[in-house]
Amino acid sequence: MVPSHSLLRPLGPQEVRLTGGFWGERQKLNASTILGHCERWMERIGWIANFDRAADGSIAGRHSGIEFIDSEIYKLLEAMAWELGRQPDAALQRRYDALVMRVAAAQEADGYLHTSFGRDGQPARYSNLEWGHELYCFGHLIQAAVARLRNGNGNNDRLVGVARRLADHVYREFGPTGRDAVCGHPEIEPALAEFSRATGDERYLELAQLFVQRRGSGTLRTSIQQGHDYFLDDMPVRQASVLRGHAVRALYLACGALDVAVETGDGELAAAIETQWQNTVYRRTYITGGMGSHHQNEAFGEDYELPPDRAYSETCAGIGSVMLSWRLLLKTGESKYADLMERTLLNTVLASPREDGRAFYYANTLHQRTVGEAPDDDALSERAESSMRAPWFQVSCCPTNVARTLASVGLYFATASSGAVQLHQYGDYEVSTELDAGPVALRVASGYPLEGDVVVTVTEAPDAEIGITLRVPAWAGGGATVTVNDEVVRAASAGTVQLTRRFRAGDTVTLSLPMDARIVRPDPRIDAVRGTIAVERGPLVLAMESTDLPGARSVNGVSVDIRAGVQTTAAGARMRLASEQPEHGEGWPYGARDAPALPAAAMVDLIPYFRWANRGPSTMRVWLPVQS
Repeated sequence: MVPSHSLLRPLGPQEVRLTGGFWGERQKLNASTILGHCERWMERIGWIANFDRAADGSIAGRHSGIEFIDSEIYKLLEAMAWELGRQPDAALQRRYDALVMRVAAAQEADGYLHTSFGRDGQPARYSNLEWGHELYCFGHLIQAAVARLRNGNGNNDRLVGVARRLADHVYREFGPTGRDAVCGHPEIEPALAEFSRATGDERYLELAQLFVQRRGSGTLRTSIQQGHDYFLDDMPVRQASVLRGHAVRALYLACGALDVAVETGDGELAAAIETQWQNTVYRRTYITGGMGSHHQNEAFGEDYELPPDRAYSETCAGIGSVMLSWRLLLKTGESKYADLMERTLLNTVLASPREDGRAFYYANTLHQRTVGEAPDDDALSERAESSMRAPWFQVSCCPTNVARTLASVGLYFATASSGAVQLHQYGDYEVSTELDAGPVALRVASGYPLEGDVVVTVTEAPDAEIGITLRVPAWAGGGATVTVNDEVVRAASAGTVQLTRRFRAGDTVTLSLPMDARIVRPDPRIDAVRGTIAVERGPLVLAMESTDLPGARSVNGVSVDIRAGVQTTAAGARMRLASEQPEHGEGWPYGARDAPALPAAAMVDLIPYFRWANRGPSTMRVWLPVQS
């Protein structure tokens, strides 16, 4: 996304590029495995073939999957588009072109494109705006086209043409003289705003604004289980003080509303979204950055209702949170938004894919009470019922969302302004951009997130003063230092450090962050985890997994001895176990009882949460009971 008005300017795919390291490895896995995995599954179970059947008129009675599976093909196309912009590949280009051709063949003469509605034997167009997801699917197709345009090779791209015809159709149907209606699942709002920026066509922004303004009028049909708040149709966007209802819907709508606010100069609407973000992050967000504590309706709970063992914390909600925080970061430049992006990317989004890239979590619990069951790698799973990562879901919004996020994640790492470059996320990457004073190029190297030294080497700079701004994560407190050419400049507190000077090629700036493991305590208003502790190391939330316990015990009856402190290890931390209660016992479960002590030498390693369940079935917990 490239907002017309923002404090910070996002960099394009040609200006910032991951070169390796932690995030580079994940982009490589995405390109080599995840994209093909998604494509093969959707081909195998007939989701892609829906477009062939729609094109030849044989779709009636033969549609595969639920109503909104078109969107998964579009998210795959977006992921492919970002990957082609990052690393051109002839074989991937052929797969992309072939898939676009099959999608384009299903588009109708007036621009409409959906495989579940509108043809003989199917429900009429827009006959089920609550659950049909037509506009939601359109939004994902449009965002795939935006990816092509952002990569600079989309003006003659077939998919961009398809998206233009589709957006024009939606404008005719839902614009100022069209239907006064909204989609049950927001998504088209940010897509239209981004498409307007990418094409320069202001009608698409006008339509996005209309959809945001209409939301909250109570026009969508409800049921006993799904009320107006589920659809975010209970009050106007600008009147809400916190995100509520279905978490992914709420986050996507907030993204679109902020896009509209920024582009139209609507300060009141922008302020409302900033307030919603703050209240949601401070009251309704898990330590991992995950959002959504209700399995029922995939929804936010009430303030401080964050049970770890019933956390829904959908992967797509994590991605929606990153999208919203990115928009707020560009608008304000405030480091708290980059802090939440880091937390959510590392501890929620990356928890979804298995290490081999062939299975995923849809929901992300913080306490697995029973030993997980390894899924059949050839079978579909219910969306949130898999106790271990599953290869595919009947609703598979998360794998394709992970794919498009990993393909474009490097774009979140740095920004620019007229006189400075800002570094928000850390790893191995290169920045090459133009400031008012001239071209600037930087090389960033780090073993982050496991190592705390971030070395920035200037490879090109103008003969003028420029700024390099580095984010100091909130978790680092006042323990960070900054050096320039090996000379300590200052201790750095949480927030940002901007260095302004005449840099020369070869100059180095080093940010050193404290990476010792630390104990974290929850707000006492979070009843579900009161009296427990969690452990973090750098930006990573750690977890206890039964695989690491002596005798592979369950995590459920174990407590830790915080008086012995926490030891930092190369990959996480280590703590002393204090006691263990038997998981199963007879008699009344309440009363005075002493916990049996474990041997004094009993220790347990804590691992990064995102890595759990990669070594076979296990139990796991993030919040640890302490010795009483």
